Amino acid sequence: MTHSGVPLCNICGEQVGLNDHGEVFLPCHGCGVPICKDCFQHEINEGHTACLSCGTPYQARTKDSDNDILDDDDVIKVSEDHSAMASQPTSSSQDVGLHARHVSSVAALDNDLVEVNDESGKSSWKNRLKSWKGKDKKNKKKKDAPKDENQVPVPPQQHMEDKRLTEGAAAAAAAPLSVLIPITKSKLAPYRTVIIMRLIILGLFFHYRVTNPVESAFPLWLTSIICEIWFAFSWVLDQFPKWYPVNRQTFIDNLSARFEREGEPCQLAAVDFFVSTVDPLKEPPLITANTVLSILAVDYPVDKVSCYVSDDGASMLTFESLVETADFARKWVPFCKKFSIEPRAPEFYFSQKIDYLKDKVQPCFVKERRAMKREYEEYKVRVNAMVAKAQKMPEEGWTMQDGTPWPGNNSRDHPGMIQAFLGRSGAHDIEGNELPRLVYVSREKRPGYQHHKKAGAENALVRVSAVLTNAPFILNLDCDHYVNNSKAVREAMCFLMDPEVGRDVCYVQFPQRFDGIDRSDRYANRNTVFFDVSSLKNKEFIP
Repeated sequence: MTHSGVPLCNICGEQVGLNDHGEVFLPCHGCGVPICKDCFQHEINEGHTACLSCGTPYQARTKDSDNDILDDDDVIKVSEDHSAMASQPTSSSQDVGLHARHVSSVAALDNDLVEVNDESGKSSWKNRLKSWKGKDKKNKKKKDAPKDENQVPVPPQQHMEDKRLTEGAAAAAAAPLSVLIPITKSKLAPYRTVIIMRLIILGLFFHYRVTNPVESAFPLWLTSIICEIWFAFSWVLDQFPKWYPVNRQTFIDNLSARFEREGEPCQLAAVDFFVSTVDPLKEPPLITANTVLSILAVDYPVDKVSCYVSDDGASMLTFESLVETADFARKWVPFCKKFSIEPRAPEFYFSQKIDYLKDKVQPCFVKERRAMKREYEEYKVRVNAMVAKAQKMPEEGWTMQDGTPWPGNNSRDHPGMIQAFLGRSGAHDIEGNELPRLVYVSREKRPGYQHHKKAGAENALVRVSAVLTNAPFILNLDCDHYVNNSKAVREAMCFLMDPEVGRDVCYVQFPQRFDGIDRSDRYANRNTVFFDVSSLKNKEFIP
């Protein structure tokens, strides 16, 4: 019998079912992952005493039978060493604790750990424990006995090693994904002193301004007072996050241990990358191509990455450059992942004045790097040739290879265009591995309609991605922004997928680092005050 509103099991896909109180059966109230009674019983029998999603230990309620999902008679708390402690009997489901209102019975109970208030309950409870222990011993003997004479029993050393590995994996899965590192008061005290002094001076300044009006130009004086008060109020608001800044440290290894377990499907969330461009003559296609290549080569599962390029100018030059970029990505992406290249935008990687042989122990690296640099130079020649050809548009407009006119010859009146270059069946790199999805999007434009410029282009990308991939997270980049850290997406997921922190995080803001400026940053191009100092509760800044 099916019930409306009952979720499906996260393991077997069947309905979770209801408990005796008519409520949905949930083994874990921490993360609320839906698991049916049969799958939960199997997890307990396998020795998994913690939630597979959030790693918090279960609590169980038991009955007389070993295989039944039990009522609210008694409570058994399962510890990490597979022992159990029974608490006082409860009459309502609200006194159960943090985890799982109803769980299956747990084996291997110890009589010394059982405590019951009344004497009559104590004797019956001990008898029940003895019967369970006797059944467990019989089942254990059956499991340990070889099925036939030719079968060799598993040595106890291997059992201990498997148990150690299981406990280590559970501990890694329960480890935090990020931590806050407060800044010492000795470092904050000078800055806080300066803030207080500024507030005092500001108060004296406004006292003088208000008490000494300019009668001959009163409207001008009043306007200036209002503007000064507004700027002062904005400055005060900006000092609140700077009064108590914090640093955040991420643990990418813990993220992999929790969501990328060996032998199980990857549970990392998918990410849609949005890249926006308008005029290829003002925003060179080669720069946009480097941004796209750095996205396709990120250190993240390829089936979880999708790159959408928005061409709001409907330029055939942008379209043709993406065709060349998709072809070059089949060589560039495996090269980056094989040798852990950083950064993964080829233009900026090959322009680095560093010893590229440092920490590269593979003997074939020098040969493949030279070959890849030669491939990139040829790719640049082809793209720059298209740019030179596109300087002057023919009178009849651009035509595609099949002879049909380009639909975007009129950039203000053209239909919508969507083309998937990578991510389809057969789109693999030179080593036969799958590549992330690459999609070209040019939204429809008609005269007489307000298109809202970049905001309208972003809305079009959201609608297209919702149909094709529908990823839960979106990373928005300009055409001249490339990903200079291939693990940046994983660091963001340490905040967004954290079962505790992720509920309070609205978005993750990456700091911008510009190339071609002096190291002292005398003109504040890096904007370190905003990215490295400001930290609001609804924002997360990755260091």
